[in-house]
Amino acid sequence: MRNDAPMSDSFDDLRDLYQEVILEHGRHPRHGKRLEAFDATAKGDNPMCGDRVQVWLRYGPNDTIAEAGFEARGCAISVASADLMAETVPNRSKADARVLFAAFRDMARTGTCPDCGAALADPLERLAPLSSVHEYPSRVKCATLPWHALIAALDSSEKGGEP
Repeated sequence: MRNDAPMSDSFDDLRDLYQEVILEHGRHPRHGKRLEAFDATAKGDNPMCGDRVQVWLRYGPNDTIAEAGFEARGCAISVASADLMAETVPNRSKADARVLFAAFRDMARTGTCPDCGAALADPLERLAPLSSVHEYPSRVKCATLPWHALIAALDSSEKGGEP
């Protein structure tokens, strides 16, 4: 970035980069697959726009999330959010995944996360392309739908539910 570039140019460049990341993950999700072996699963559905997602989780040692996969049908934001979520939650405890969800939800609603500490800096950096959805309130639900399914999967496994 040029030092003499107007501030709006740098914001436009960042917005373009974020849009490119969303489109890439939306078109070519890296984790968009049903896990063959899983410990928990849950579905999410947004009947207002037609987005649907199912999340599968496989746990590792100490109840950490070893792997996450998903199948989704919906807009690029919903699919990209599911893919970035599945990329971000492995190797995290269930409690850490819940904290990350709360921080992401705040970021999706407001565009920032002032209460997020250093522990969340790296995962939120990966999720930053979705921060611009706050400018479009109807799209916040698209971005958070996979995360709600993640929490439902965590809840079902903690209650001894059927995977």
